[in-house]
Amino acid sequence: MSRKDELRQNRLDKKKRIEAEGLHPYPVFTKRTHTIEKVLSDFSQLKKLEEEVFIVGRIRSFRQHGKIVFIDIEDGTEKVQIFISEDGVGPTPYIFFTENLDIGDFIQVKGVLFLTKREEKSVNASDIKVLSKNILPLPEKWHGIQDTEERYRKRYLDILFTEGVKSNFETRSKIIKSLRAFLDEKGFLEVETPILQPIYGGAGARPFKTHLNALSMDFYLRIAPELYLKRLLVGGFEKVYELGRCFRNEGMDRSHNPEFTSLEFYWAYSDYKQLMNFTEEMLVNLVKNVFNKEEIWYEDNKIDMKSPWPRLQFNDVIKKETGIDIEEINKEELAKEAENMGIKIEKGADKARISDEIFKNKCRHTLIQPTFIIHHPEGFQPLAKGLPETNKLANFQLYIAGWEVVNAFSELNNPIEQQKRFKEQENMLKEGFEEAQRMDDDFIEALEYGMPPAVGFGMGVDRLTAILTNSHSLREIIIFPAMRKKNE
Repeated sequence: MSRKDELRQNRLDKKKRIEAEGLHPYPVFTKRTHTIEKVLSDFSQLKKLEEEVFIVGRIRSFRQHGKIVFIDIEDGTEKVQIFISEDGVGPTPYIFFTENLDIGDFIQVKGVLFLTKREEKSVNASDIKVLSKNILPLPEKWHGIQDTEERYRKRYLDILFTEGVKSNFETRSKIIKSLRAFLDEKGFLEVETPILQPIYGGAGARPFKTHLNALSMDFYLRIAPELYLKRLLVGGFEKVYELGRCFRNEGMDRSHNPEFTSLEFYWAYSDYKQLMNFTEEMLVNLVKNVFNKEEIWYEDNKIDMKSPWPRLQFNDVIKKETGIDIEEINKEELAKEAENMGIKIEKGADKARISDEIFKNKCRHTLIQPTFIIHHPEGFQPLAKGLPETNKLANFQLYIAGWEVVNAFSELNNPIEQQKRFKEQENMLKEGFEEAQRMDDDFIEALEYGMPPAVGFGMGVDRLTAILTNSHSLREIIIFPAMRKKNE
């Protein structure tokens, strides 16, 4: 029997002893009068009144000194020391509980407050109740979980033992609340659109496919909510947003996870230049609200979030970093340049996609401070409007700390041009480009009823959170990231 199995069996034996005493190791009812945070904040007043409190929590440490036991328990708010003695709980309960409690158990404690000789705030227990008997031993207090992969698989233990993990997820929640509050205040309506879609669209990505038995139809997990949100503009809404999960069946690395959280919003009668100002306002407001400052650190870089942020032309950045002028070179020559740089280009990719791969590999890592990259070449985004008398788009991407955080543009609302672009995408798919967008006849019909001029905004909430919490990988701030099976 392994050491882990021995410890598990020991705890199962204790569970049986608790049951043999007529006690329930997993009772239905709990009594709690104060959180631990409240006990500590009101300690002087509660101690003065000698008021009994009922607190609950998980045992995090257990120290026995003769006939006195000190344990620390922790709830979701704070940690406090519990003093257990024969005088407090009685000789028989003292022996029973000190022999059958383990680190990791959840307990309910009744007692009064006092200060130890070292003036540590404590609770003198007069009664203890087991709320949940721990069966598997927790990792060692001082070592926690050393294997990074195991941390992500057993996030519940990671939160318990790895410093900063819990606070990162609390910060993530604050970031999402701040984004929602800002958009709500600006008159945007939060909506929910289908996650299961008969045609995937709104981005260039491989989808996850499933089958709905009730309708005998194949469906796809959405790669973006864009086309449904724009249908709402056709229906008369002027400002809508959705904050939710999207799914892309593609590679995994520090900045990609197949399941991720995106914020998309659509704003009628606005344009991409106005949207850049709005984006600055929203994110500066977020950083001030959540962190109470305008500067953050990401790894070794101090990032100044104060606006305005630079607006750099896509072609100018590539030319500066590689010497290539993409406006003066054809697709075949550009593909050859990419090959010479060791950049893999997917079969069927057009000139815009090749340019984007060069940018990702050779340029984006230089964009540490918040920077808007504007005016990508036509073909880069088949849903975006083109600038008049140019071969460029009315669009921008926002980069922070070398990460692409936002993709946004003035929306194409010409149904004839949109249909033409979808057909071009279908041809790219036939040539082998798997991330091409699909023809969506229902969306084209919606556009033919008339969609107002509008801008669209898409942001990776996970990427933004990783930057703002100084996390190296998305897996640090996605609470349960996708993982390979163990030992594979």
